[in-house]
Amino acid sequence: MGRWFKSGSPWIWMTGSAVSVSLIAVLGLLLLIAWRGLSYFWPATIYQWQMQGDDGTRFTLIGEIHDREQVPLERLKAAGYQFAADTPEFVERQLIKTGNREFVSLDFRWILATDIISRSVPEDVVVFERSRNGNFYGTPVKVLENGTEIASGDVAEALQQHIARAVALNEQAVELQKRDIGAINHQMERLRLTSRKYELKGELTEARKAEIAAEQQTLQQAYQVLENKLFALRADAARDAVVVRDMRGQEVTLTLDTVLEATYVNRLSVPQKLASWFSRVGHFVSDEPREANTEGGVFPAIFGTVFMVLLMSVIVTPFGVIAAVYLHEYAHKGWLTRVVRIAVINLAGVPSIVYGVFGLGFFVYMLGGSIDRLFFPEALPSPTFGSPGMLWSALTLAILTLPVVIVSTEEGLSRIPASVRQGSLALGATKAETLYRIVLPMASPAIMTGLILAVARAAGEVAPLMLVGVVKLAPNLPLDLNFPYVHLERKFMHLGFHIYDVGFQSPNVEAARPLVYATSFLLVTVIVSLNLTAISVRNHLREKYRSLEN
Repeated sequence: MGRWFKSGSPWIWMTGSAVSVSLIAVLGLLLLIAWRGLSYFWPATIYQWQMQGDDGTRFTLIGEIHDREQVPLERLKAAGYQFAADTPEFVERQLIKTGNREFVSLDFRWILATDIISRSVPEDVVVFERSRNGNFYGTPVKVLENGTEIASGDVAEALQQHIARAVALNEQAVELQKRDIGAINHQMERLRLTSRKYELKGELTEARKAEIAAEQQTLQQAYQVLENKLFALRADAARDAVVVRDMRGQEVTLTLDTVLEATYVNRLSVPQKLASWFSRVGHFVSDEPREANTEGGVFPAIFGTVFMVLLMSVIVTPFGVIAAVYLHEYAHKGWLTRVVRIAVINLAGVPSIVYGVFGLGFFVYMLGGSIDRLFFPEALPSPTFGSPGMLWSALTLAILTLPVVIVSTEEGLSRIPASVRQGSLALGATKAETLYRIVLPMASPAIMTGLILAVARAAGEVAPLMLVGVVKLAPNLPLDLNFPYVHLERKFMHLGFHIYDVGFQSPNVEAARPLVYATSFLLVTVIVSLNLTAISVRNHLREKYRSLEN
């Protein structure tokens, strides 16, 4: 036994066991997040309950089961509930999503199993997914086209056709508003700033005033034409309606311009539910958020996260490599260099919120404010670069991750044998040529390792971004068809902040909880995808320059 301990085998087994447990815990956590997030998009069965209230009245409830829990009987009695003598010690309580937000105070409600008289699964109940006010549950009675009834009874086919028509018209209206009307608004703003620039310079002559006014008049006329077209599209989308009988037994008219999809969930087979699940996941990834981020998709947050990380990588890599090359290849090996290295290492331990405060003070207020005064005085007092935005967020995270890139690059440079450098110099190459053609290619895998670590940290950071650019809702992406096409001064959405906002700032907690898991799993997927891409590049570089190492 003593020899076995002295051989080090127990410590090897302990280390292996610890690594295995850690991997199992991480995988288990990821599986839990994936299950809780992705199961949200599975079409849930719609039930119809016959309930008995505390006062003995009966009523109907339609919805889907969102959660279940066992509640002690004594706790319910303490809350004022009355039960029969033979009630068990624990009573099941179900959280039901009822929707119909216009007519029900809360679209989620708890019901007790002891209050349920009967439960059925009606096949004619439809789930209406809407752009406003959440889902609506009910039985379609008839479809109206321009106020005239065209179908009644089983209206499934007519309903789907008219919803598809309304959705297509709404998409045309959104495209018109974002592309054409947005372009005119952008040109109008540029004319206003041009007029203001001439005014500040004292060069706003009557001729220029007349020229700008003529261009504005032309744009205003074009805007009026597009606005009329937009109103016509919206009115055409609102032409049709469906009459639905809700759980109160009353008939409600829903205009189809707010309906995105109508699904007979209880009629779907398993393959149809699977197709619906893929469709919902696709909409979640590609659509914009709505209803205070509790519904819709997260595409702006995905785009903002990936674009910000890529911009940060473009900024931090050259600066980190240059700093590492100077410290390792050119700097004098004295106390000052050692102090700088210690400072770089210590920077890696600074809390991220401190970098956010620095970015807000230096980049936004000082640097951005100076840029506005020098290059955009006509826009003042409205800031252009003097407010939080994409550029300042990328720069702040670049400073935050700079020590990681520097240390990793220096380690890669130190592993290259001195004989390689000496051989290159002996063949007549200069030090710069040796560095550019021999040393840096051999150190490129280490540089990519530093970049991988930087991306892994930056993609999940939220605290500094809350100060320097990220917002709850940013309808305009940093890329569009208006010059200069890339707008780095704009605020953006981020998956990490979206998780915080949905989880802790949402007005509808029950609706937001599944989206926290779904967005968390999506953020992990994005980070893993970025890292796998960088790892594949690193492996390619390692194989490419393996001959130099030999």
